[in-house]
Formats: sequence, C-alpha cells, structure tokens
Amino acid sequence: MRTSVVDVGSKTVRLVVADTEGGAPLPVHTAKWRLRLSEQVTPGAPVPEQAVERLVEAVAEASRTATRWGASAPLAFATAVVRSAPNRQEVLRAVRERTDIALCTLPGEIEAELTFLGARRWMGWRSGPLALLDIGGGSLEVAFGRGRLPDFVASLPLGAGRLTHEFFDGQDPPSPEHMRALRRRIRHQLRDAAARIRWEGPRTAVATSRTFQQLGRLCGAAPGRHGPFVERQLSVADLRMAIDRLAVLPAAERARLPGISAPRSAQSLAGAVVAHTAMKLTGLRNVTICPWALREGVLLRHLEDGPSWWAEITRHHENEPGAAPAGRVPLRSIATARG
Repeated sequence: MRTSVVDVGSKTVRLVVADTEGGAPLPVHTAKWRLRLSEQVTPGAPVPEQAVERLVEAVAEASRTATRWGASAPLAFATAVVRSAPNRQEVLRAVRERTDIALCTLPGEIEAELTFLGARRWMGWRSGPLALLDIGGGSLEVAFGRGRLPDFVASLPLGAGRLTHEFFDGQDPPSPEHMRALRRRIRHQLRDAAARIRWEGPRTAVATSRTFQQLGRLCGAAPGRHGPFVERQLSVADLRMAIDRLAVLPAAERARLPGISAPRSAQSLAGAVVAHTAMKLTGLRNVTICPWALREGVLLRHLEDGPSWWAEITRHHENEPGAAPAGRVPLRSIATARG
C-alpha cells in the first residue's frame, strides 16, 4: 500500500509518496514545487490571487504525481502561511473545487503533536523524555513528552519568515538595535514554554525543519547527501558563532555559506536567533537534527490509527471559521488518548 502527503509550506509545496505496508513510512518518491508563499503574503494579509493560482497548479500536479506512483489521494495540509491568512477558507475552497484534493489547515498544536510523533518514532524509546523544537516560516512549535504523543505543546508566532519581515524589512544586514528587539520578542513569547521544558528536564532534545537542517550544516553537520542515518548535532555554542557570522552579511552573501540556500538566506539570521534563544531559555545545550517531522507524523498517524482520524481532525477544525491561527493557541496539555 502506498500513501502520499502534500505539505504546503512557506517556501515550497512538497510531496512524499511512501510505502506503508511494513509498519513504517518508507519514501519511494519525493517532489517539490517552489512557490515562496511567504515572500508574497504579508503576515496578517490575504493570500494574493496570483499566489492562489500557483498553489492550485502545484497541488494538482502533486496529486497527478502521486497517482502515477500508485498512491491514493494525498493527505494534504497547509501550514502557518495559509493558516494565518484572513482568506484561508477561500484558498482551501479554490484548491478543493479545482483539484478534488481536500487541502486543510491544522492548528499549530496539532502540527506540534504530529511532528513530535515523527521525531519519537525516529529517535526510538531509548531517547527517553523528549523535547522538540521546530522552526517554520510562520511559527515555532515546542513539545515535550514521555510517550508516543506529547504531554504538552505550544505553537508561537516565531517563524523565521514572519520575524524577518517584522524586524528586518528593508535592513540587509539588520542593525544591532533591531537584533536586540528581535531577541526581546522571542524571549517574551517563549517564557512559559521554556520554563516548562526546564522543569521537565528532558533526556533528549531534537530539532526538525529545514531551518535547523541548514543551521546544522552551517555549523559543521554532515551534508544531506550523506543520508538520513548520519547523526547530526547542533550546539548552542556553535549557534552563537553562526549568528555572529550571519549578522554581518547581506542575504546574497549568506547564500554562499555552507547549508544556506538562496531561497532561505534572507530568513536564515532570524531563524538562527530563534533557535539560539530557544535553546538558551530551555537549557538545551545540544539538539539532534531529526530527519522525520510533520509529514512523517501524518503518515505514521494514518498508518497506526487508520484513515478515520484524519477525516475527524480536519472536519473538526475546518468547520470552525474562527479557529485560532498560530500564536493564539494557548499553551496547554494535550487531552488526547496516548497510544
């Protein structure tokens, strides 16, 4: 049996087609379409019509590709850049009506829960009590747990793209004053979640997302071509030096550094500041860069709990026009049953 996932992120639309018969999602094909939605959508503003057109085309092509690889209709979701847009429902409706794909958005809490599941499965039970950090374009997800699903999660408006637009717009590189203002915002938003992580005292800490992968490579981790089974670590001390390096360079020159891609070079500095501040406040000296994250969590939950969970969770949240976007979801314990 083959299952596919379509992930509409801040930069790309990504497709993963995986064999799921053996109890683990083993990818057989991946593809991506670069849309750079975060560069076209101002935080709090609607998704422009032209961007919606390109999104519809990308999801349609992803669906056709999944069919060619023998998978059923994709489990399709959009993250913070669409979730936070005031015309979210119109965007989702356009995709559904023109592609027959039921694209949905998930609350940041649910994204964190699924990302935690993916990381837990990758790291295994030997990792013990586990803390998770995930930096996206629009939000930062934080989670902690001892079991299959997390004991608590938080989704905060601290995405690398969002903060770059808010604090560094028109500054390349930014001034020391804007850097200090950014750190103050991150410390304020993270205070409660960081205190919970410190209190729990996790045995293992993992970081997911392209932001952490690129920062890891910048700080000396093995390149992606070495495969997913090479252990990659990122230390708070190395991050501090990476920030000093990134802060004096314009975005075009950051793109020449190891691991920093041109599409993400502008937001790499804000991402590094979020990562460093989060690790400092939570007391995490090192994190393991985990290759499994949200997409794998969706596949695992589908595999382990059956297709009904996806239908239930998407129906529940998409029938609520006022569902809270990232940053407005309160920090709370997850009340779902543990597996």
